[in-house]
Amino acid sequence: MAYTISRRLNFGDCDPSGIAYFPSYLDILVGAYEEFFRAIGFPWPELINERKIGLPTVTLDLTFKSPGFHGDMMDFTIKVMRIGTSSVDLEHEVRAGDRLLWTAKQRLVATSLETHKACPWPDDMRTALTQHLEKNDAHDSAA
Repeated sequence: MAYTISRRLNFGDCDPSGIAYFPSYLDILVGAYEEFFRAIGFPWPELINERKIGLPTVTLDLTFKSPGFHGDMMDFTIKVMRIGTSSVDLEHEVRAGDRLLWTAKQRLVATSLETHKACPWPDDMRTALTQHLEKNDAHDSAA
């Protein structure tokens, strides 16, 4: 089940020509998936300060499709594609109205903020992520 959140492309996110400065997209993306984790019951202040769990990105592959412009309202759609022992693969699609701005594939890894090593997903987080796991059409049609 995909999660969508909207964000405005602000003046500070753009270069002098009014087109989105691509590093700003990454900052906005972090805010979008931070909000996703809050929405599924795991706000980052609690994860970081109480549970001592971090969610660093280990891979990120972006494909830019069309420029974003100052003032665009962007819809970030996040899909959970795979859940590993300590990792989760997300796919992102970012649109401004009917324009596809960019897509991304990302892997996050649950890490202990005490050891700075990967740690298995706690059961409650795995359950919440699993509820958002996209169905694999190839697997479903073969079953």
